[in-house]
Amino acid sequence: MNRYRLTIAVAVVLAACTPAGATPAAATYELSGHVLAGPVCPVVRQPPDPSCADRPVSGASLVIRDSSGAEVQRVTSNAAGRFTLRLAAGLYSLVPQPVSGLMGTAPPVALTVQPGALVEPVVTYDTGIR
Repeated sequence: MNRYRLTIAVAVVLAACTPAGATPAAATYELSGHVLAGPVCPVVRQPPDPSCADRPVSGASLVIRDSSGAEVQRVTSNAAGRFTLRLAAGLYSLVPQPVSGLMGTAPPVALTVQPGALVEPVVTYDTGIR
């Protein structure tokens, strides 16, 4: 992975929400994530400079597709770069859309939604700073 590219860590936490009397198939799970952009400094140093930490991306659109490729949901990151959505158990792709001011489009990330799982997909955007 290119060290100059942004790594957007999208921490996804799953929490079961099955109403009383509902079948397990009806259960949905809440996923929360964070969208970031980087690098924000022209030189990446080791150890990392805290003032050069990746920045939150506001307004990033993420399309969620099911295993057949059909769009099931869209979510947009807030001012803090956070997003939340609900999905049923299954296999999905998180497909980041282009963001103005960032280079290219990040590759899709596979998501497996299941009870009790902690999913931490990584989405990569590039600020273009070198």
